[in-house]
Amino acid sequence: MAAPQLPTMGKWSTGICGCFEDCSNCCVTCVCPCLTFARNAEIVDEGRTSAFTAGRNYLVLCNFVPVLGATLYGCMYRSKLRRRFELPEQPCKYCGDCCVHQLCCYCALCQEHRELTNRQMDPRGGWRKSYDTIMNPKVAAPIPEPGMTRK
Repeated sequence: MAAPQLPTMGKWSTGICGCFEDCSNCCVTCVCPCLTFARNAEIVDEGRTSAFTAGRNYLVLCNFVPVLGATLYGCMYRSKLRRRFELPEQPCKYCGDCCVHQLCCYCALCQEHRELTNRQMDPRGGWRKSYDTIMNPKVAAPIPEPGMTRK
C-alpha cells in the first residue's frame, strides 16, 4: 500500500472558505472555537503547548479582551503554521494573518485544521498521535499467533 500523497509545500491544500469540506469540524468550530484552536495549537507547537493551555488562553482572551485578544493569539499560531509549511498569506498577501483571524476567525481555524489533517497531522489525536504517524507512516499489520488463523 502506497503512502498517502501529501500536499505541496508552499501551497494551501484547501481554501479559506472550504469549511464544508469537513462538516464535523465546521460545527465544532462554530459552537466552540477554543476547542479547534487548542487542537491546532498543540500540533503547530509540536506538543510544547498543551491543548488545554492553548484552549484556556484562547477562551480567556475571547471573553476578557474581546476585540483583539483572541485575534492576536490566533494570528500568532497561523503565522507559525504558514512558516512551517511555507504557505502564502491567504486570501491575499496584503491582508495578513491578523486580518484573517479578525474578520473570519471561524474560517481561519477550520482552514488551519484541514491543513494539518491533510498533512497527516490530525489535530483530533493530539501531538503524540501526530508524531507517531509522522515517524511511523507505514504500520504493518500484526502477525497472527500460531493457531489463530482460520482453517
